[in-house]
Amino acid sequence: MTDDDRVFKALADPTRRRLLDRLFTRDGRTLSDLESEVEMTRFGVMKHLRLLEDAGLVTTRKSGREKLHFLNAVPIRLIHDRWIDKYTEPQVSALVHLKNELEQIMTTPGTGTTVQVHRVYIRATAQAIWTAIVDPEWTRRYGYRAEVDYDLRPGGSFATHAGDECVVEGEVIEVEPPYKLVQTWRPTWNDEGFTLLTYEIREGEQGVCSLTITHDVHGAPQTGAQTAGQVENAGGGWAEVLSDLKSLLETGSSLYG
Repeated sequence: MTDDDRVFKALADPTRRRLLDRLFTRDGRTLSDLESEVEMTRFGVMKHLRLLEDAGLVTTRKSGREKLHFLNAVPIRLIHDRWIDKYTEPQVSALVHLKNELEQIMTTPGTGTTVQVHRVYIRATAQAIWTAIVDPEWTRRYGYRAEVDYDLRPGGSFATHAGDECVVEGEVIEVEPPYKLVQTWRPTWNDEGFTLLTYEIREGEQGVCSLTITHDVHGAPQTGAQTAGQVENAGGGWAEVLSDLKSLLETGSSLYG
């Protein structure tokens, strides 16, 4: 079964789509929280969440004794780029509806997600993925086409440049090449504080690695909306960046040429 098959299978069930909708409304939920909003046993909800995890649509992380569930929009972005623009048959209407919901701007105070978790699976080595994240020769070829400048040591500086302008700034907190990078991250065009960004690369089977971005945007709703791809005419945020990076590393070409 291909990655596309897993995503389509996961989205085919209305209960699983409802769970994704709930995570879109408020991310980082426990099993008990999600279970309370569907008419189904705890075991049934667990089975649905497991299928969503297998499809990459849900990611999890531990917080004390609790297991929190997060919506991962990257597979939906990949499906959109591969299928939605090409086909408009009624069979994909549910997926189009979900995509539209994911791209809506959440304007109600208190509904924004403070921790975003995005994950993509890439057929490339951990070192290749690491290089694509920290090397300006690579970062100008995907995503927002900006050049990064890293001083890769704890306390080292970080900046992203668009031409002569610094558009994002921060500081390196933890660095374990080629598997983990923790840093602060702040767009220079708004007056919000620094957010916490973590890259984690894990080697899998058959030459496939997972790349997970965890972005804690607590106290920075403008930054959160931007990186979630919820700002009109401002790109698709981390989901689009990761999709474009996957395409570049696996095919040698960006999604947009």
